[in-house]
Amino acid sequence: MALQWFPGHMHKALKEIKESLHQVDILIEVLDARIPYSSENPEIAKIRGDKPCLKILNKYDLADPDITARWQAHLESERGVKTITTSSDKPAESKQIMQLVRSICAQKDASVKAINAMITGIPNVGKSTLINILAERVIAKTGNEPAVTKNQQRINLGSGIVLYDTPGVLWPKLENPNSIYRLAASGAVKNTAMEYDDVGFYAADYLIKAYPTQMQERFKLEELPDTELEFLEAAARKRGAIMSGGRVNLHKICEVLLNELQSGKLGRISLETPEMLMQEKVEMEAAAAKKVADKAKRKQRFKDGSLTPDKQDRKEKRTEKRQEQSRRMKKC
Repeated sequence: MALQWFPGHMHKALKEIKESLHQVDILIEVLDARIPYSSENPEIAKIRGDKPCLKILNKYDLADPDITARWQAHLESERGVKTITTSSDKPAESKQIMQLVRSICAQKDASVKAINAMITGIPNVGKSTLINILAERVIAKTGNEPAVTKNQQRINLGSGIVLYDTPGVLWPKLENPNSIYRLAASGAVKNTAMEYDDVGFYAADYLIKAYPTQMQERFKLEELPDTELEFLEAAARKRGAIMSGGRVNLHKICEVLLNELQSGKLGRISLETPEMLMQEKVEMEAAAAKKVADKAKRKQRFKDGSLTPDKQDRKEKRTEKRQEQSRRMKKC
């Protein structure tokens, strides 16, 4: 599935983040706890430099807790990175962010100058809701739709912390094809940017393998099918997603599956693990190397194929003549 969604305001937002970064003491990146790698903007990692970074794994109540713990250990293995989990159903826990920011920036004398923190995150990871909890008032517009925040704003949270809020920013090119599907399945991109059927099949394939018991129980299936198509057909019959003539409405059941995944009705589910990430990076590196090699072969075939037998013979004779001239000159 090709997914290109980088509106003009996102390009502007990324530019503003780069320009403002020198003013901040700490970078806060809000991630979706279900997809910490796929919701992590690689552009932010490139420009962060040595600034400390607090990665917030939000929507923790929707994610698999065991996998989230593994992600925290994986992320904190990077220099200067700390993590914390949050969820909208427990706003009091989000207050720990303020304490953690002060702890990380303890070397700065708050009595002299406030701690400047910049908060970033891709669309629909819950950043605006989190800001309103921290500010204890409605500051940022929220909505169950990606890309609600459009402009950067400066918010005084009190207690010596000033927060720079930034719009949700995707990156120009999504390299990992699996991340594209996970972003779509989690709701990080608008429905108009994806095909329900395509993403639904991907999600079904993953879910019946990673969470077989939950899928069987949720859709009340006597046995869990082996393939995503068989699963979707069986689930459609259970949910009444049937068209005229008794045909299964695959689009409808894919829509149901994705909506229930995004709302948490399927249970606490994570769509990726650190181990999957490591394997996918190896596969991407191999694919990139193959692409370079294939390009070199195509160029060589084109070069060789442009020579007819007569032209090849004349080229070889010219080469022999130049070599002979070179030998004569050396003798002189």
